[in-house]
Amino acid sequence: MPDCCSSENEENISVTKHECPTCRQKSLAVSKRTILHHVRQSWFQKLSGQQYFYCRSSECDIVYFSMDSQVITKSDVRTEIGIKEESKSALICYCFGVNKAEAMVNKDAKDFVVKMTKESMCSCDTANPSGRCCLRDFPKFK
Repeated sequence: MPDCCSSENEENISVTKHECPTCRQKSLAVSKRTILHHVRQSWFQKLSGQQYFYCRSSECDIVYFSMDSQVITKSDVRTEIGIKEESKSALICYCFGVNKAEAMVNKDAKDFVVKMTKESMCSCDTANPSGRCCLRDFPKFK
């Protein structure tokens, strides 16, 4: 059984990176399924047939954008985007509720997430706004 952090879980994505129209950062493709789990009132969303991308820039207000210039901003999503927030209570791991403060002081939190990911217990493909594994966002311990 593949875990949610494996590439086998990706949709058929033809373009994997695209430049954010606001901050110009290269952004990775994200599935519409992921977007629909995070936008406000997803039943009203008119997502185009274009590929969407997730902007990781903490300075940029755009969360998702499409190749045909549709944008979804922080105010359009119901999920607080942890990497775009200064708050220590902002989440790093959406599957298990680990916030920035906890991740900075407790190495066990990351160890737990690693263990759960190996056991295919995470749901990063929909729980994480990026649609990808959160482990890269944890602080490095020496």
